Amino acid sequence: MRILYYVYKGTRKSFRIVEAQINNIILKLLMKVYNINAGKITTNGLPFFHIEKSGKLIIGNNFRMNNGLKFNTIGFTQPCTFSILNNARVKIGDNVGMSQTTIVSHEEIIIGDNVKLGGGVKIYDTDFHSLNSKDRQEKQSDIINKKTAPVRIGDNVFIGADSMILKGVKIGNNSIVGAGSIVSKEIPPNEIWGGNPASFIKKTE
Repeated sequence: MRILYYVYKGTRKSFRIVEAQINNIILKLLMKVYNINAGKITTNGLPFFHIEKSGKLIIGNNFRMNNGLKFNTIGFTQPCTFSILNNARVKIGDNVGMSQTTIVSHEEIIIGDNVKLGGGVKIYDTDFHSLNSKDRQEKQSDIINKKTAPVRIGDNVFIGADSMILKGVKIGNNSIVGAGSIVSKEIPPNEIWGGNPASFIKKTE
């Protein structure tokens, strides 16, 4: 049985090496198709891109991402997703890591350097729909009257798994968001917040 175990482990490792090489080739092609400006990227699995013609995705150096369950086994199955509409912009700094993260921008999302986004984190700079019930009855009116506001995530921020960052939020440098939080207002630098809605817990050490 031990022999079968080692054969299985060795075969899986070989497949992963080949898969990683293929994924990096596909990722480079996708980056050209979507005109993504990026430094060095390390990816496990492939992300999903929906970037409209005048949407912009800029990624710094040493960017790392895990896509799908087998590359980060904490219960989230989706790939990293980048959805950027026309005239919207997402800028990601250096040394950023994320797993199964969803970023949707209808205006602007800026992520600083040395940021870690836990599994299943979602960042939205839009409400997606109008808050007026009459607007929502007609598609075009719904789209026109939705609210958007830029999101700013500072340097050295850590956002715990399954958290959601909503439109207009600013998170200061060195702050931490606890797992499963919903953040709808500004978090100052050097603070730990958590909960739904997220609230102050204590200062960082």
